[in-house]
Amino acid sequence: VYCRIRPIGNPDDEICVQVLSETTVQLNPTEAATIRNGQVKELQYTFQHVFDEYTSQKAIFDYVALPTVEDLLHGKNGLLFTYGITSSGKTFTMTGSPKDQGILPRCLDVLFNSIDDYQVKKYVFKPDRMNSFEVQTEVDAMLERQKREILPGVGTPRIPSTPSTPKPPNFGEQTRLRDMGKVEDIEEDNRYGVFVSYVEIYNNYVFDLLEELQYDPITGYRAPQSKILRKDNSDNMYVNSCVEVEIKSPEEAFEVMYKGQKRRKVAHTALNAESSRSHSVFTIRLVQAPLDDRGEEVIQDPERICISQLSLVDLAGSERCKRTDNMGDRLKEAGSINQSLMVLRTCLETLRENQKTNANKMVPYRDSKLTHLFKTYFDGDGKVRMIVCVNPRSQEYEETIHVMKFAEMTQEVMITRAQQVRFNDNGLTPGRGKMNQQRIEAGNVNEPQDVPVLPSLVYSLGPTFPPMELLHASDDKTLRCLEEFLGIRYNRRQTLNVDFNKKGNVR
Repeated sequence: VYCRIRPIGNPDDEICVQVLSETTVQLNPTEAATIRNGQVKELQYTFQHVFDEYTSQKAIFDYVALPTVEDLLHGKNGLLFTYGITSSGKTFTMTGSPKDQGILPRCLDVLFNSIDDYQVKKYVFKPDRMNSFEVQTEVDAMLERQKREILPGVGTPRIPSTPSTPKPPNFGEQTRLRDMGKVEDIEEDNRYGVFVSYVEIYNNYVFDLLEELQYDPITGYRAPQSKILRKDNSDNMYVNSCVEVEIKSPEEAFEVMYKGQKRRKVAHTALNAESSRSHSVFTIRLVQAPLDDRGEEVIQDPERICISQLSLVDLAGSERCKRTDNMGDRLKEAGSINQSLMVLRTCLETLRENQKTNANKMVPYRDSKLTHLFKTYFDGDGKVRMIVCVNPRSQEYEETIHVMKFAEMTQEVMITRAQQVRFNDNGLTPGRGKMNQQRIEAGNVNEPQDVPVLPSLVYSLGPTFPPMELLHASDDKTLRCLEEFLGIRYNRRQTLNVDFNKKGNVR
């Protein structure tokens, strides 16, 4: 459990939180609390690490989130969530801005920096309906890629869009500063695929933020349908029928992320202009499988697949309706948010009591969709990390006390660690992927290049055909390259015919 202090917007504001050391903060009572409750003594709380208001986003990521990315690459699961009252900086810590990225974008950057040279082609890993994956050959993957991405666009007439007033670019369209970090010790004889999903828990219902909504010309877009939670063959909880997108670069992931963020429930309250009204869960699933004995293709064996996932959760902030002046839908949303956070606290308290007294009380995971979804993590399958975000303003003193007490209790819960995942116990030669790459490069060096100008011609039509796979429906570049190649090949054939006829006449 870690603590982050939010910078105050107005230097004249009175603060109630003081950082004493890298691991300790002190909560100083305000005059109002002293009059109301007789609270006169300072309270101190200890964390794994305390980040003051001057700590950068990069430092927080390196200390808290980078180890979870390393675990993800090593085949282990992880859960990281931000907790705190409304307007305490949870969403900024998780998402950040284009110039000062938060945890989620940096996780994607570091992940792709690490596996950039070891990714499989798209659709080699094919998700099934049971939260697992199948392995296809590269030929089957190419056929599916053409079926899904190229053929639907061929022959489809383009509908001109209605001119609209230019809008300022949103978060996802602005130039961003990419994190150049990288995890070095990855398994080079494995090939990797990355899949992401994005859901929100709103009023204790689970909605898929990436689901394409059906459009009715009369009533417009239909309302999204809530999803149900299921358990797979490995006893892991997952969202059934959730859209899972395969991505090949951080940019593709950000397009998915921003598409989901536009549909996330936010609203204006008295304490926050853009208050999150739901818990958002962005899940990164990394699929990896070993290469065959020649180091050419992924082994077609589902038993060799290793699936690990990292869930990044931005919890909605707890709030007092008396202070936010909520009414109607806002009041219902606040009640649902507080209820789900209370169930989270109850589950952790029950886990702590079971561990301290060796009891076997039932943990009420099913009382909330939030705790039910993360039941697997709290039962010990993966590493769980929490960042407690604190607004140091004196007006937030009473809510901050409850947050600190929750964080203090959470640290006493011991979650068992999963065993180390090993990839080399498959009887195959280590380094086969690199050796295959060296063979390919050596073959390219030995291949005949352009025909030199010599007294006698070499009877060859030249190199093999270039790649002829269309990347998309309007892929003119591939067609131009193929047209130029065929022209050169035709001219070469004519030259060889003339030379052959001359030699025939001489004989």
